[in-house]
Amino acid sequence: MKINRLLEITLILLNKGTITAGELADRFDVSTRTIYRDIDVLSSAGVPVFTNRGSGGGISLLENYAINKAILTEHERDSLLLALKTLKSTKYPEIDMILDKIGALFKNNTASDWIRVEFSPWGSGPNAENKLLNIKRAILERRVITLDYINANGITSQRNIEPLQLWYKGQAWYLNGYCRTRNDIRTFRLSRIKNLVVTDNTFVRKSVENIVEEEPEPVPQNNVTLKLRFQPQDLYRVYDDYDEELIVRNPDGTYDVTVTFPEDEWVYGYIMSFGDYVEVLEPQHIRDIVSDRMKKALELYKK
Repeated sequence: MKINRLLEITLILLNKGTITAGELADRFDVSTRTIYRDIDVLSSAGVPVFTNRGSGGGISLLENYAINKAILTEHERDSLLLALKTLKSTKYPEIDMILDKIGALFKNNTASDWIRVEFSPWGSGPNAENKLLNIKRAILERRVITLDYINANGITSQRNIEPLQLWYKGQAWYLNGYCRTRNDIRTFRLSRIKNLVVTDNTFVRKSVENIVEEEPEPVPQNNVTLKLRFQPQDLYRVYDDYDEELIVRNPDGTYDVTVTFPEDEWVYGYIMSFGDYVEVLEPQHIRDIVSDRMKKALELYKK
């Protein structure tokens, strides 16, 4: 809509200072002639916008012009920015425009630069096929969704869900909802959701208490106490992963760590991720398992 474009143009000018008509035309997928007509409309509405021709020119606002910022204190602004930056780092869409608006409200180029939040780049991409936005709409409009769900065992099932809550945990997005197929409130990881459809059927919202995560039955696990010896080249990872009181420095410059983990596939892969910078001292059966797996991995590269 034109009114939205006019507002966005004003916010862009407040944040960037000067921008060319061509850049605005590319952003909104319109002609430069349309942009100049928009500038005329803004000027007629009392927005102090002007254009400079020639090299280095462009469209600008008067230097002291700013939208009324009395609705937020600076403390409230900083708290809001922290929340928005954190949400942006989870790859939630539509955040950039909101951050632009916050910056415009305060007419401060550094207002949003005091914090940067990033999570590991291998986190899930929640908005494939607009899943995240469609689920958000379904929650707010209380509409039933249908989907195919792949559980941790690789089994696909069709579900009818009353979506209740989006949840970000452990670098991934989840949907909490009442599963009509299972007659219970469950949690579904968004990356395992396929073929999501928002239906026209509505529902009465239920409580999100006592949510059960949609995973296979837990497999009983035995804990194992490991004594690991690390080479000094990997000391940065040692201090990243373990509390300082667990780390013992040896006279030869190596470091020993004694730690207890559940014994499963993860722990074998974790040890192997250190390559030749770690040695399993104890227990012997873990040492043998890791040694055998490294030999098999080496065989793959010899072929």
